[in-house]
Amino acid sequence: MTVEQMSSAQTLNFQAEVKQLLHLMIHSLYSNREIFLRELVSNASDACDKLRFEALENGGLFENDGELKIRVALDKTARTLTIADNGIGMSRDEVVTNLGTIAKSGTKEFFGKLTGDQKKDAHLIGQFGVGFYSAFIVADKVTVRTRRAGLAASEAVQWECSMTGDSAGEYTVQPIDKADRGTEITLHLRDDQDDLLSSWKLRSIIQKYSDHILQPIVMKKEQWDEEKKEQVVTDEDETVNKANALWARAKSEVSDEEYTEFYKHVGHDYEPPLAWTHSKVEGRHEYTQLLYVPGHAPFDMWDRQARHGVKLYVRRVFIMDDAEKLMPMYLRFVRGVVDSNDLPLNVSREILQESKDIDTLRAGCTKKVLGLLEDLAENHKDKYVTFWKEFGQVLKEGVGEDHANKDKIAGLLRFASTQADTAEEVVSLADYIGRMKEGQDKIYFVTADSFNAAKNSPHLEIFRKKGIEVLLLSNRVDEWVVGNLTEFEGKQLASVAKGGLDLGSLEDEAEKAAVEKETGELKDMLDKMKASLEGKVKEVRVTHRLTDSPACLVADEHDMGMNLARLMKAAGQNMPISKPILEINPSHPVVLRLKYEDAQFDDWAAVLFDQALLAEGGTLDDPASFVKRINQLMLAMNGK
Repeated sequence: MTVEQMSSAQTLNFQAEVKQLLHLMIHSLYSNREIFLRELVSNASDACDKLRFEALENGGLFENDGELKIRVALDKTARTLTIADNGIGMSRDEVVTNLGTIAKSGTKEFFGKLTGDQKKDAHLIGQFGVGFYSAFIVADKVTVRTRRAGLAASEAVQWECSMTGDSAGEYTVQPIDKADRGTEITLHLRDDQDDLLSSWKLRSIIQKYSDHILQPIVMKKEQWDEEKKEQVVTDEDETVNKANALWARAKSEVSDEEYTEFYKHVGHDYEPPLAWTHSKVEGRHEYTQLLYVPGHAPFDMWDRQARHGVKLYVRRVFIMDDAEKLMPMYLRFVRGVVDSNDLPLNVSREILQESKDIDTLRAGCTKKVLGLLEDLAENHKDKYVTFWKEFGQVLKEGVGEDHANKDKIAGLLRFASTQADTAEEVVSLADYIGRMKEGQDKIYFVTADSFNAAKNSPHLEIFRKKGIEVLLLSNRVDEWVVGNLTEFEGKQLASVAKGGLDLGSLEDEAEKAAVEKETGELKDMLDKMKASLEGKVKEVRVTHRLTDSPACLVADEHDMGMNLARLMKAAGQNMPISKPILEINPSHPVVLRLKYEDAQFDDWAAVLFDQALLAEGGTLDDPASFVKRINQLMLAMNGK
């Protein structure tokens, strides 16, 4: 290093979240410390893949060295372990960005969930992904030397950080000379890590966690020296992993352990997957797909702008690692690999947008994943319960996004219902139909902004009385579902809070006659209430959907539901205002009182409307006036 380079050295501080993550990893993940090698080897493999991809357009990046490999070396005297690759490497800016900060959405939420319980936190840290920082589980000092392909030797960079002494949490970045491209990471091992200075130990870790890595992982061969009575290192390289594409092997040749470890590599995950599907498609289009459903949701799952998707290979050459066109948005949690024999090697994102071949791959991958989920739902119910808790709300998006597979997706959906009256979403539409009462021809549902609001909705009163099951929909995406799914297996989905209540053959003639009779008897009062509530309601009418409540609000048949209207307004959408219909319970004491009320009729009518609005999850335009009216009416009833 020259004097000039030394003078350019810069000392920086870790981002606060990095310090916290490092501390937690060192203490929480120590029991599974071997993952550090898996993570660093996986990063090296990604660097080689990225070089191969960029070199498709600029062959000069290979710098006359196209044989990509990963090297693992140890130095017992210096107590160091080095993982080196001849991949894409990093520039100075990339070093600071990649090694000094956590540029990942969901970071704030992640740290908010940490509990201080090492076992629980270890699980969360694994979900977040440990990557490069896992080196500090076994090392108290890490040195990174790297040069990006295409840059001059003098533009290489050294990054170094020690986690001991007063400088813990600081790192230095300085320019160095490095003749070969790529990255080498040297771990200065902690005093209690002597077992990692064994070549045999490192080989066993690599074969356990990284056997599937596409690039050869090489180490110096060791042989027995009879004179020294010990293993000595030779100058001969030896490949210690299989170094072939796992997905290209026959399923019968791949063990569950290998599938699991490959998922951890391709998904950058700490936990095993929930399920996977591996198949080779032959015919007009030839491709191999190895797709995984994770066991937990990523932290950025609800960020629809975040890059997701599977890795795309063409004839085992890596093309891109977030080929979102291969998977619809509602399956953005899927991880894995698709390897095509038909696409050109120089395929770009722009070409992918227009490619008919990609559309075929997408359709095939979607069909496979939905088939995998159907199998889980039918044959592995416990796993499907886990899947639904993690990804159910995302899958619901598919009802409106994927018309071709709408029926399949609908069959996979799960909801809460009045059958169990719990918030657990365990009821399928097929389950519901199987329990329908004789003569019932609709699937009834109610939407609200919380489970309790749905469960206690006054609209359910007649349904509970008659023992008719109603789906309780309280997630925002549920409005999207019922807006796009109008029927299932020939049964229409019907909101209990929209239009006139028509229970068909479930409603006897006596009930219909009673409503008509009471409507006639209360006509004058209904007209008077409509006039009193002018501007607030479209109509006031008698209903038999209520048994305990005095009144409720319903949307007209072709108007937007009131819960959806509130959601749209909260999202900043200016929707046309449609007035609700006020339905009253003719047998309720409050309504009966109104027949003979004169002096305070307007106040009673206003309170009935406001109560109905609150009961179905709405907010009052003038809460103070509501409270004032309630107080006045209570005092009047006491004769004061």
